[in-house]
Amino acid sequence: MDILKRIAEYRTREEQLVWEGTFAEYLEIVRKNPHVAQTAHSRVYNMIKHAGIEHNEDGSKSYKFFSREIYGLDRAIEKLVEEYFHSAAMRLDVRKRILLLMGPVSGGKSTIVTMLKRGLEQFTRTEQGAVYAIKGCPMHEDPLHLIPNELRPDIEKELGIIIEGNLSPYNQMRLDTEYGGRIEDMPVERIVFSEAKRRGIGTFSPSDPKSQDIADLTGSIDFSTITQYGSESDPRAYRFDGELNKANRGLMEFQEMLKCDEKFLWNLLSLTQEGNFKAGRFALISADELIVAHTNESEYRTFISNRKNEALQSRMIVMRIPYNLRVSDEEKIYAKLIKQSDLGHVHIAPHSLRAAAIFSILTRLKDSKKQGVDLLKKLRLYNGDAVEGFKESDIKELQNEFADEGMSGIDPRYVINRISSALIRRDTECINALDILRALKDGLDQSPTITKEDKERYLTFINVARKEYDELAKKEVQKAFVYSYEESAKTLMDNYLDNVESYCNKTKVRDPITGEEMDADEKLMRSIEEQIGISENAKKAFREEILIRISAYARKGKRFDYNSHERLREAIEKKLFADLKDVVKITTSTKTPDEIQLKKVNEVTARLIDEHGYCPICANELLRYVGSLLNR
Repeated sequence: MDILKRIAEYRTREEQLVWEGTFAEYLEIVRKNPHVAQTAHSRVYNMIKHAGIEHNEDGSKSYKFFSREIYGLDRAIEKLVEEYFHSAAMRLDVRKRILLLMGPVSGGKSTIVTMLKRGLEQFTRTEQGAVYAIKGCPMHEDPLHLIPNELRPDIEKELGIIIEGNLSPYNQMRLDTEYGGRIEDMPVERIVFSEAKRRGIGTFSPSDPKSQDIADLTGSIDFSTITQYGSESDPRAYRFDGELNKANRGLMEFQEMLKCDEKFLWNLLSLTQEGNFKAGRFALISADELIVAHTNESEYRTFISNRKNEALQSRMIVMRIPYNLRVSDEEKIYAKLIKQSDLGHVHIAPHSLRAAAIFSILTRLKDSKKQGVDLLKKLRLYNGDAVEGFKESDIKELQNEFADEGMSGIDPRYVINRISSALIRRDTECINALDILRALKDGLDQSPTITKEDKERYLTFINVARKEYDELAKKEVQKAFVYSYEESAKTLMDNYLDNVESYCNKTKVRDPITGEEMDADEKLMRSIEEQIGISENAKKAFREEILIRISAYARKGKRFDYNSHERLREAIEKKLFADLKDVVKITTSTKTPDEIQLKKVNEVTARLIDEHGYCPICANELLRYVGSLLNR
């Protein structure tokens, strides 16, 4: 009954979107809400803007519309929105261009287009995205086309709108024959875009050039009505059911556009430049729609090398959609793909997807010419991790070093396929990082597209990912062994900061228990600083940097805590781990633990399960693996 109730509520909401009236009544709607007269490009941009725009500290923008499905492509998305959608919405010349998304397979091109299509379906259900059309028109034509060209300048000024396009042959005939030329009586209705109902959203996919007809794009003659209407030039004898007809007022996706036969692409020349296209034996038909195509880099290069394509090439805006280059976002991509698949029930041990992401990102990065930057450092910088000696400006410099970085490498689907393979090999519904890395390695032999040279590079990257995982695994176990870890770390950090303040200000430290005043504990400070490679010569500068950071926080009314300084936090963690290493080593590696050791192992296992997201299977496997690492 609850399901039926929700269906009824949905039906009620859909019924509330229905509106019908005359053109005269529609004009009053336009007078009150001029935004209903927006162009297709403007509607898409307003849809994206309506979802929300975040302004980041570095001056860049993030768009909530895309953040639900697209990860790690912030720079590409910002360029797409600002340089194409925003400019096109302002009626600049880019709206007369086909939007061509170019990038590697499984890089997010199709997802972007799908999001735009689904987004328009929802946006036209809102007041901000409402669309009105001449009722009964197969192209859901803009009612403002009914206004004669001679009257438009004054009406545009009065209503605060711009009217573009001419009335189609079909609606011109209806106006003359059914309504006696009385524009004000022409029926108008509100429409909601729907790809399934072929309303405002179209998709064209090329097939065999020998069997595909241009009618798929522009419609065709209905020969069964020729005897009734007497002529092929009678609009009533024509089916306006091509993708360009049905996508009018909205968006048409041109799949694999560059694989299409040339004669199909010719129809786009006039549509993109003049906003109209030729169909049958009619005058040019006005159309207001956004055409989005997508292709890969090799096909695009073949296309531009053919001089016959120069006219169409000049009518394109090419946007690169590279692979994501952030490890944290790559993990989100895998999590999303797994959730969408039949693997949703599988338990994947913590850091497993991270290990796979490290491997994938390494395959996509290019070796920098900047001194002191290897691929692993680059990976960490791109991920937003602190790397000694590098600033925000260095990251931007690295990002601008190669225009095609991220256009090649391992794609997310390959990783998901290998995760599936890893699961099949296991007799449990839990896989860990070692299972995934092993499957990734085995897959290199099975892929026909991976060259011998690339395979050797990729094997190196798998080893790097394994080493990174080893460090994460040791840290995870060692952290679980520390009772009240955060409290222990905070106490050690507070002790360090007291001594740093004493050292820099040349004052004494008061013992919290005895109240005795003492000199700064150099041994304690060095034992922490050495964990991150701070030399004897560099210790003074590091300590002064810490003190400056504390003062800066105090001025802003913020509290300096355990997470306020990345390198200090790392030093504190490593110091705690170093002090605890022998305990962990003995407890995890012994084959016959005594009662105390067994109790400790059980406590650690419970903590891994309760606090770190492990299941009993992968928690025990982690302990055994870390024990073997520590004994090497």
